[in-house]
Amino acid sequence: MIGFRILPRRRAVGAETVRRFRELPVANVSDCMNRMTAGGARLRPMHGGGALAGPAFTVKTRPGDNLMIHKALDMAAPGDVIVVDGGGDLTNSLMGELMVAHARVRGLAGIVLYGAVRDVAAIQAGDWPVYAAGISHRGPYKDGPGEINVPIAIEGMVIEPGDLIIGDEDGLLCVPYDQVDAVYEAAVKKHALEEKKMQAILAGRDDRAWVDATLARLGCEVVT
Repeated sequence: MIGFRILPRRRAVGAETVRRFRELPVANVSDCMNRMTAGGARLRPMHGGGALAGPAFTVKTRPGDNLMIHKALDMAAPGDVIVVDGGGDLTNSLMGELMVAHARVRGLAGIVLYGAVRDVAAIQAGDWPVYAAGISHRGPYKDGPGEINVPIAIEGMVIEPGDLIIGDEDGLLCVPYDQVDAVYEAAVKKHALEEKKMQAILAGRDDRAWVDATLARLGCEVVT
């Protein structure tokens, strides 16, 4: 039944793809996707630090209810990232320290909650990736409904089961399954260019002529 169902995941990005992307800044990958994809400014890392990368195991749940998240914890494979669309509601937390511990013991790569989390002090003390939109001490309900392994969306970022999820201190990003190779090649080049530019900045050799050239091209009036 639509709205209350559990589906199998038909495909997922491989371990080598996950490993390669883990070494790249999320900002560089985002630039190579024309800065048009993001999980929203509210979706922030709650853990103490460390990169996130893995295939998406998606959950869509009623705001404030985590029944289907519990089921996803039992179904997801080691290395998966459980990504939950909880409607962005922050009234009740969807997960706390106990569920995070369970996910970590099962070998999952991380959790993304478009909703609230609690037990933040314990989560912040560790490096296991947890992203959430906010914090609430009020606990969740366990009544459903919800769906597992369906397309979800977070702040306009569409996530299909098996897509690549990456995250760091700058935020979270989904790379579509069919585009991971092309995006990776572009991101590697972008990262190399930025490293070269940083070397030029530190050496005092950065060319800033583009600023005035851009202003002139756009017709900016400069009064002297």
